[in-house]
Amino acid sequence: MGLLFIFSGLIKINDPLGFSYKLEEYFEVFHITFLDGFALTIAIILCALEIILGFALLIGVRGVKVAWGLLLLIIFFAFLTFYSAYFQVVQTCGCFGDAIPLTPWQSFSKDLFLLMLILVLFFNRRKILPLFAVKRGDQLLIASAVVAVGLGLYTYNFLPVIDFLPYNAGANILDEMKTPPGAKPDEYELTYHLKNKKTGATKVMNNTDYLKSNIWKDNDWTVLGNPESRLVKRGFTPKIRDLSISDAQGNDYTKDLLTNPFNNLIIVAYDLRHADEDAVNSLNALALNLRQNFNIRTVLITSNSPQSAEAYAKQHHLIFELFYADDVPLKEMIRANPGVLLLKNGTIINKWHYHSMPNYDGLVKKYFQQ
Repeated sequence: MGLLFIFSGLIKINDPLGFSYKLEEYFEVFHITFLDGFALTIAIILCALEIILGFALLIGVRGVKVAWGLLLLIIFFAFLTFYSAYFQVVQTCGCFGDAIPLTPWQSFSKDLFLLMLILVLFFNRRKILPLFAVKRGDQLLIASAVVAVGLGLYTYNFLPVIDFLPYNAGANILDEMKTPPGAKPDEYELTYHLKNKKTGATKVMNNTDYLKSNIWKDNDWTVLGNPESRLVKRGFTPKIRDLSISDAQGNDYTKDLLTNPFNNLIIVAYDLRHADEDAVNSLNALALNLRQNFNIRTVLITSNSPQSAEAYAKQHHLIFELFYADDVPLKEMIRANPGVLLLKNGTIINKWHYHSMPNYDGLVKKYFQQ
């Protein structure tokens, strides 16, 4: 159980910003959006707590308090996953981040199983014996807290250590958007509500029975409203399915940008209002030097309105070409605002948080000098 909680915490703390986006979805569902500003802090605390409790359980330090902590934590997670599954609101819980995506019902089943195991620990909590003396155990517990929180701060400021997102270095974005020939699509079942105009009798039939019975040929029966659609079996889903890049006039530039045969820089700033201004200015100077010396194309993609983005570009004297996309794929592209992708033929050569962006000389030496 200790190892499982450490694993779960490490997977999420590898991408605390992604977990904070998931928390914001829950905040919206429960109408507590005033917590959005604290989502990242809460995300790091929850992930660190999983790691700390798991480690404490392994070494047996403060067993009674740890058992209580695990019980309360799993009840909290079970409530969230049940609510998501039953009311069909947040469709991926983020339990294991993007590394192991689970449906809400799968997540709830997992939490119920863990709850049963934790109850065994809880009822035997006084039998959890420490491996070390109290003082030494407390020192190790403090050390685990420092490491856990430090990991969260590091991955927030310098990107995930392991990138489980579809826009990872080496991936070809166009390939990740394709559906291979012969791939099975999603299967849906239609439910028809029918009423007999003569007798007033009603029937409910799925699309298979509706066609087999030939009731649709009988003019006495009429369909009430629109058929209800229900997903029966999930088919093939491309890893990237919602990326569309356009200019201010709405013209689609997705293919144009992703088939550029030369090295080009993509600056991703999903929200310019909250983008780091010093980083944007630094990237602007870098792009100017690259364009003058190597004719490198640099574009900025944002989810802000064209009017807002153009005003921002004018204010900061940006030389980037401006393009627009929905904020969801932009947040998936890179966990930074702004972040940078180096592309060639749609393949991500590398990507950087603005904190770890190489300087001009380093970038030229590694990528642009032939």
